[in-house]
Amino acid sequence: MDSLQDIWHSVMEKLEGELTPTAINTWFSDCQPVALEEKRIVLQTSSDFKRNIINQRFSDTIRKAMSDLFSCEFDLLVLTADEIDDYQKPGAEDDLPEAAAYTFDRFIVGQSNKFAHAAAIAVSENPGKIYNPLFLYGNSGLGKTHLLLAIGQAIREKDPSVKIGYVKGDEFTNDLVTSLQNGTMEEFRRRYRNVDLFLVDDIQFIAGKERTQEEFFHTFNKIYESGHQIVITSDRPPMDMVKLEDRLRTRFEGGLMADIQPPDLETRIAIIRNKSIGVGLLLNDEIVEYIATNITANIRQIEGVVHRLTAYRDMQDDTITISSVKRAIKDVIRIGVFIPTPEAIIAEASRYYGIPEEDIRGQRRSKNTAMARQVAMYLIRSLTNLSLVDIGEQFENRNHSTVLSSIRKVEDLIKSDPDTAASIRDITSNLNARSQ
Repeated sequence: MDSLQDIWHSVMEKLEGELTPTAINTWFSDCQPVALEEKRIVLQTSSDFKRNIINQRFSDTIRKAMSDLFSCEFDLLVLTADEIDDYQKPGAEDDLPEAAAYTFDRFIVGQSNKFAHAAAIAVSENPGKIYNPLFLYGNSGLGKTHLLLAIGQAIREKDPSVKIGYVKGDEFTNDLVTSLQNGTMEEFRRRYRNVDLFLVDDIQFIAGKERTQEEFFHTFNKIYESGHQIVITSDRPPMDMVKLEDRLRTRFEGGLMADIQPPDLETRIAIIRNKSIGVGLLLNDEIVEYIATNITANIRQIEGVVHRLTAYRDMQDDTITISSVKRAIKDVIRIGVFIPTPEAIIAEASRYYGIPEEDIRGQRRSKNTAMARQVAMYLIRSLTNLSLVDIGEQFENRNHSTVLSSIRKVEDLIKSDPDTAASIRDITSNLNARSQ
């Protein structure tokens, strides 16, 4: 099935097997499918009377037909011609997550992020007019998503009817794959392209995925040419995404790029005070400065320390001291150390190279498959504590000498081939981003 019409045709075939031609002609001659939502099909008919009959007599059959097609339960919504405009009119029902904490007034501005913050404010005040697209990049945990969602919140507050699309890079790929499998590309494109504001988080995950990049390119063009705003975040600038298509790279670089660096000491102190006040925790200057001096790279770790101190206070009725702060910092840093599983590394290599996991684990010897397999072995050796024998077990019990040969081959390539070195960095960065 390639379209909504094909889906409806299959449903009608089911109805025709159970109803007389007269009944089909009377109740469904002017009935048309309007949309396929996540688990609901929307139909249009000509009158309230027909709508009521369809709901009363035929809804079970329609839902059963949809369930047979997609192997899950479906609801039915029948609208009249007078109701269609209201249904299709953009409104506050959109993809923007509920994120009351992610507003501009809750974002702590410092030297490391004030340019990105100013750009985000400007975009929220004049969407589609300046800085389009706005491309925010920087390491995980520095506030990119906060600014992204704050833009959406500010624009929606000014105009509740605005239609906002929000998606993460890997979710865009997953939605695309599902739509291709189910034959619902028409609805996929309607969902992502008919928006006034398109917010894309972690775009780096589409790099290297040819079909995803093709679809995103056309989605980007449709929104941009309609004069609507696009905001994108990434953990790296476009030029550092080795497997990003040039036509996407040039479009991303054609707007405004703003990086966010780790916060300086003064900004970290302000963040700690803001986070602690937000949870009703009063910390003296010595404690605040101790945290700010020891947690330097990641705002999420600062939040983790504050939440842990709050737990100490609440559960142990404990006074917050330097000793408890040291314990909280040690715990958070230890918790924050991310060691990916072999399964996660193989899955990321599969996504990056576009090769099925079973082929990477298996015996296929094509050049691309062998490269993906060798990189996966190298990364498992580099990022985990597994022995060569343990690594071999992940790849249909290859012996340790084969694993060692693969690892050394990648090590040599990293030194001699910039593309391989960049691919290793990309995959490692993607693994770290997925851990956040």
